[in-house]
Amino acid sequence: MRTVKHPEERKNDILNAAEALFSTKGYQKTTIIDILKAVGIAKGTFYYYFASKEEVMDAIIDRIIKEDLIVAKRIAAEPDLPVVDKLFRIIMAQSPQQGSHKQGMIDQFHQPSNAEMHQKSLIKAIKELSPVLADVIQQGVEEGTFKTKYPQETVEFLLASAQVIFDEGLFQWTAEESIQRALAFIDILESSLHAEKGSFSFLLKRLSGELDENNQ
Repeated sequence: MRTVKHPEERKNDILNAAEALFSTKGYQKTTIIDILKAVGIAKGTFYYYFASKEEVMDAIIDRIIKEDLIVAKRIAAEPDLPVVDKLFRIIMAQSPQQGSHKQGMIDQFHQPSNAEMHQKSLIKAIKELSPVLADVIQQGVEEGTFKTKYPQETVEFLLASAQVIFDEGLFQWTAEESIQRALAFIDILESSLHAEKGSFSFLLKRLSGELDENNQ
């Protein structure tokens, strides 16, 4: 007997299957036929929800960012958490676990053939996440931890520059060069927010860990 599913459930089935295929087989090598077989649906059902494989990828990116945003907003809303700790937890929450589908998707973004997809994901992530981080920074300004007239714009510049400089798909820094840029980024961040020196030293550990993983 044919199973009838709610449209939203069926759509998520397609996204789940596509995300698994993209992160293991690769976006370019995955075909719509592969997705149909993984979900067990007809071609007409697929096209009822999505016009193309690219549209599926866009929906997966939206879903990943939405999930990250929910976590970030929850952390930002914690009333008794110091602002530096909030920033730390929000930033750390964005890091995918090794072997996860999210990590697999990020690996796909770094492929030269997926440059347009990567750019779209970066722009959307900055637009969605920067207001949450800006609110945390504004809280820090009001508490006297930070000092800046432009919380939103400062976050946008910092996120955009970090996304580009630390993208191993664009630059092939040596380990030493990467550490130097991590140290410089932390210094720029603390200077931009007039924060106490060492406030963001936790970022060095996170960035160093990512660089170690990328160089393995």
